[in-house]
Amino acid sequence: MTMQNIVVVGGSIAAVTAAETLRLEGFDGSITLLSQESVAPYTRVPLSKGALAGRESLEDIFLPSVSGDVDLRTGVRADSLDLNNRVVHTNSGSIVWDGLVIATGARARRLAPELREFVVRDHRDCDELRDELVAASSVLVVGGGFLGMEIASTLRQLDKSVTLIDREPPMQRLVGSIVAARIRDVALEAGILFHVDPGGVELFGEPGSRPLGAKTSCGRVFEADLVISAVGDVPNVEWLAGSGLKLAGGVCVDSRCRVRADVVAAGDVASRFLHSGNELRIPSWTNAVDQSRAAARALLHGDAAPEYVPSHYFWTEQFGLDIKVSGPMAPDSELETDEGWNSGGSSLLTWGPPDAPRRVLGWNHHLRPAQLKRLTRNRSGLLRAT
Repeated sequence: MTMQNIVVVGGSIAAVTAAETLRLEGFDGSITLLSQESVAPYTRVPLSKGALAGRESLEDIFLPSVSGDVDLRTGVRADSLDLNNRVVHTNSGSIVWDGLVIATGARARRLAPELREFVVRDHRDCDELRDELVAASSVLVVGGGFLGMEIASTLRQLDKSVTLIDREPPMQRLVGSIVAARIRDVALEAGILFHVDPGGVELFGEPGSRPLGAKTSCGRVFEADLVISAVGDVPNVEWLAGSGLKLAGGVCVDSRCRVRADVVAAGDVASRFLHSGNELRIPSWTNAVDQSRAAARALLHGDAAPEYVPSHYFWTEQFGLDIKVSGPMAPDSELETDEGWNSGGSSLLTWGPPDAPRRVLGWNHHLRPAQLKRLTRNRSGLLRAT
């Protein structure tokens, strides 16, 4: 079947990249991009940094405009999907398609939906938090992943007193215990107070009002002027209920990001089953971009399109640190450090056997992302790259 009308559902970087890739691959039919947000697509990367600090406005973080031959419709929410008739039902009417890209992303996970819980997921969250921060001197951040730590870093720049709580030592699950410990040391020097409770926390407050604090499983109570949750995300798949699509940790896709021949999914909403039986969903900016390119190619070219192989690349900027990582997680027993790491300077860390490290991490290192990714696949030339 020749596709003439492709609908992209979502206003994220994955959605925009998919639309652009369709054109680059030669698709000359109509492309309709549906975004639930009322503004043009923007990047979420600065939301925990410059946008939250007030250094960047919404206009500063807009993505480059989609080409004029893409029909961008803002304020359009997908409500349901009819696969048999190839129709997306929205709050502004029904749209027929013969090719579909699902890129509806994810939303912030919340610990206490009955409370007015503050999160950092879209530009409205930043606007609201900036207003709240004016009168706040103390802030409690729940969650010690990339987002929670970046928020904490920004809050210290704003001279707020910050306590961060997590179930496990912050950053440990993401970069391993050795690197995470050094990140926390830098954060401690910046004034962050950490508390770890494997049992998690419960936010408390009056229903409909902002949280007043958090109570840990061991009974310790933390109060603050402002509480911010950074505890992961939930893929936006509710509109697909009853569609017949397989939903398990997201929209289930194959190795080419296909749901079926005429439907693909990419970004935070996409989930792939591994040979181990586990689901793999990679909620990162880089994965959203790379996966949406693969999905668009698969939609047009089918089995002739290359399979998607995630680079597992991500980066974070926090507490004056620039950390770039490429490659899947590896045990600390395989970590190889260099002189820079041992002296506390710029360094390049590798995990894995000498001939093919599985993971590479740049700590305040000048390596560009493309170089880091190459080193993940092949360690030859490592000395030249450094």
